[in-house]
Amino acid sequence: MPDATIPVTLSTASVYPRRAGFAFEVAAELGYDGVEVMVWSDAVTQDVHTLARLAREHGMPVRSIHAPTLLVSQRVWGRSPAPKLRRSVEMAGELGASTVVVHPPFRWQYKYARQFQDLVRELNADSGITVAVENMYPWRTRNRSARELKAYLPGWDPAEHDYEAVTLDLSHAAVAQQDGLELVHGFGDRLRHVHLADGTGSARDEHLVPGRGQMSCDKVLQELVRRGFTGDVVVEISTRKARTAHERHSDLDAALHFARAYLSPEPEAYTPPPPEHHHRPADAWGHGP
Repeated sequence: MPDATIPVTLSTASVYPRRAGFAFEVAAELGYDGVEVMVWSDAVTQDVHTLARLAREHGMPVRSIHAPTLLVSQRVWGRSPAPKLRRSVEMAGELGASTVVVHPPFRWQYKYARQFQDLVRELNADSGITVAVENMYPWRTRNRSARELKAYLPGWDPAEHDYEAVTLDLSHAAVAQQDGLELVHGFGDRLRHVHLADGTGSARDEHLVPGRGQMSCDKVLQELVRRGFTGDVVVEISTRKARTAHERHSDLDAALHFARAYLSPEPEAYTPPPPEHHHRPADAWGHGP
């Protein structure tokens, strides 16, 4: 059984609509191992110097960068996605982060899509940064019987492509009605990064506190331990429905407690308490319709 402790970090997206500075503050307060910065309209997430200062002040290293490749961040750093990915890798290098998370191209980004796999391969080979392509999900209306919309090129499922490094997002897997453990097995050594969140199989991307959905997050985390996983586990939950700072802290603390409990070589059973607010499914990150 591996002795190394898998780092648990906090995505700045987990505190939305609060700003990135708050993510560093609460990550330090609760005992996370670092921060993943989702680059989007929050000016702080685009500024290397400010991020470096926040990391120093709070003792929370920036361990990964999420490139601005969401619908809500299409105008961040211009509209051309390939230079934005290169800039994200440069930012990671300047901040000492080891990983950049990127979504596959949208179908209307056909020029970018044609070069995407070669660009990712080039950046992985030349930058010293791991560019890990994230699993997405098919776009459908709330009527599950409706025809799937082809939203991504070359596709939403990294299992169907030969990317060297993959990010597994368990909330996305829930929307796609995929089994998290099967994805861990299928990705094998290509799995370099994990976004920890739960889901119920809704057509919307829920990003629930792990343990509040149906994705067997506990078993997924224990499998990572068994495999000697060397990447980060990033808490990427939605707290946008929290009505108070206390409710947001409670969810962030429960997610960390869950991760620590099941990433231990000798896991401690932990069930997160019921949410103190009424969580309605919402696509917090602007992935789909």
